[in-house]
Amino acid sequence: MNFDKVTRGEKVPTLKLAVVQYGVLALILALTAGLWRLQILGAQNFKMLAEQNRIRKVPILAPRGKLFDRENRLIVDNYPSVSCFLVREQNRNVEADLPLIARGLHLDLDQLRTTLHRYRLVPGYQPIPIKEDVSADEQAFIEAHRNELPELETIEGERRLYPRDGFAAHLIGYVGEVSEEDLNQTRYAAYEPGDVVGKAGVEEEYDQLLRGQNGSRDVIVDSHGREVGFLGIQHAIPGQDLKLTIDNDLQKAAELTLGDRNGAIVAMDPRNGDILAMVSRPSFDPNAFAVKIDRAEWNKLITDPDHPLMNKSIQAQLAPGSTFKILMSVAGLQEGIAQNLKVNCTGGWGPYGFYHHCDEKHGAVDIHNAIPYSCDTYYYQLGDKLGIERIAKYATEFGFGQKTGIDLPSEQEGLMPSPHWLMKDYHRRWYPDETLDVSIGQGAVEVTPLQLARIIGGIASGGHLVRPRVVEPDQLPAEFRRDLLETLPGSGDVDIPIDPENWVTITDGMAEVTQPGLYHTAGGEHLEGIDFGGKTGTAQVMSHEALEKTSKGKSTNPNVWFVGITPRRNPELVVAVLWQNGNKSWFAARIGARVVSAYVEKQRRLAHNLLTTKTAAPPVEVGAVWTTPNPSQNGKGETTAKLHAGKFFVGPNGIGPQPQRKPQIASAQNARSVGPESARLAAPALPPKAEPVKSQ
Repeated sequence: MNFDKVTRGEKVPTLKLAVVQYGVLALILALTAGLWRLQILGAQNFKMLAEQNRIRKVPILAPRGKLFDRENRLIVDNYPSVSCFLVREQNRNVEADLPLIARGLHLDLDQLRTTLHRYRLVPGYQPIPIKEDVSADEQAFIEAHRNELPELETIEGERRLYPRDGFAAHLIGYVGEVSEEDLNQTRYAAYEPGDVVGKAGVEEEYDQLLRGQNGSRDVIVDSHGREVGFLGIQHAIPGQDLKLTIDNDLQKAAELTLGDRNGAIVAMDPRNGDILAMVSRPSFDPNAFAVKIDRAEWNKLITDPDHPLMNKSIQAQLAPGSTFKILMSVAGLQEGIAQNLKVNCTGGWGPYGFYHHCDEKHGAVDIHNAIPYSCDTYYYQLGDKLGIERIAKYATEFGFGQKTGIDLPSEQEGLMPSPHWLMKDYHRRWYPDETLDVSIGQGAVEVTPLQLARIIGGIASGGHLVRPRVVEPDQLPAEFRRDLLETLPGSGDVDIPIDPENWVTITDGMAEVTQPGLYHTAGGEHLEGIDFGGKTGTAQVMSHEALEKTSKGKSTNPNVWFVGITPRRNPELVVAVLWQNGNKSWFAARIGARVVSAYVEKQRRLAHNLLTTKTAAPPVEVGAVWTTPNPSQNGKGETTAKLHAGKFFVGPNGIGPQPQRKPQIASAQNARSVGPESARLAAPALPPKAEPVKSQ
């Protein structure tokens, strides 16, 4: 009974149950109505909104800074270009589209797959560059396949335009896509795959200033990748333009003079270190790298035995030959030895059991003719008296075996041997006989053309040596300039006192090198009216014994050098010439003389100080035949003509009285032998034109 009471007491009232039931029903109806509104009534509207709500960042590539020469003449420019990128946000199987993309964009399929593999860890929203400098027909392909290949995008930008024929290519450098190896280096921490960076020369060393900062556009695209709206833009910041120190005119003269010879030329102002010209041969076309160099062309460049990608001006480390004798003369004079040293050159010298040859039998030689003669015998004995320790001391002070600190990447330091170096690297002692080889710039001595230009220019400047440069420093930010000096250690600016009397002796000796005279090694390259000095050098590539066992082809010819200065003291120009396997040192001297002449002629032209012509060209004897109407008539009433002939002398200023000779005159039949007396003074250039007449 109690159980029934409890059951009846806990029973839910009918009214409350009805309210709950109707509430649940209303909620279900509301949810159903909302679902109907979203999925049925509003389906098209929401679909359109979803399609229009895709936002993509389209990169805006910053134009790279331009390069100008010292007179603000354009050297490196940019040109408009279109690049193709692949976007992986389309929820498509991109791998399946690669064959079609490769055919349409003229790409190698395997190379395209390799490119995508490189970017496998890059976020999907980041575009992958697959083709640069897209042609018009390739752009048409992309537009025609927009629905089939929505992952393809094009971006407008600017591409590098370099001078033709490899003009200043090694100094300027080139640009290319940043590599995986680059990205692992600290200096490329801010770069991303696909970025274009400088790869050599000025392009690499000043990449931070030249590259600028990329921008972007925020655009709304539909599911097919088509732009349907625009949200905003972050403008790109162009790279900084740079003015180089080179002179286009002198650079062109140096390149034409060196031609296709294997070697290098450096022309520098030794007063401030400005590089006025820098040439390295063989060269390459940096435009081939501006887009993407062909693999076959790249393999050809890196396997060429003449190393066209090497900047030989700062990277070729070779024996300087007799150009080293200028340093030897400084050391000998400063130590008080060379002033009193007199030798009798009989063709060589060999006090240590091995005979060291000289090119000539010069006879009596002292310091005043040792430089123009380039007498090996004299410098063998001078080196023997100095000793290797003192030679190495002076050479190191002047910068042998050290980088110059030029603002270009990958400069080499050369080598100055010493007993300490030999023991450290080869674990043996130094022999006195080895000093004789070093004394004439051979043996283990190695130098670059730039080092040689800086050292010889510094000696001719009284011991003031400067750090070479290819970019005007005033245009660089202070922080960048400071970092540049820290990252490019070198001998830099130094002052090494040279006794004035010794300085005069050395510079006069260098001037005698280019004066006509017996045994003067560059006497045939004298420049009339120009204070011009220099020093030749010949460096054998193998010993005399080894040479006798070869066929003596071109590759066995010695390397030849020339370093020229103008004027002889405190020069404003120093030129170093290297011709590998050039055979004769005066060949290199001729190249250097032409560069010096081009420089001086330009300076005189700018100063309106051109020299007058030395002698006028001699007059040339010419002959002429002409007719004049004869006023008399023959019996038939016809007018006759008189035929004349004569000889005249034509000079630079036209026909005139250079030689006081009366012209020879010949008349035709029945014509009187009369010639114009004034023909000696001003004969007409052409015979007078007359109406046609009938000759007698």
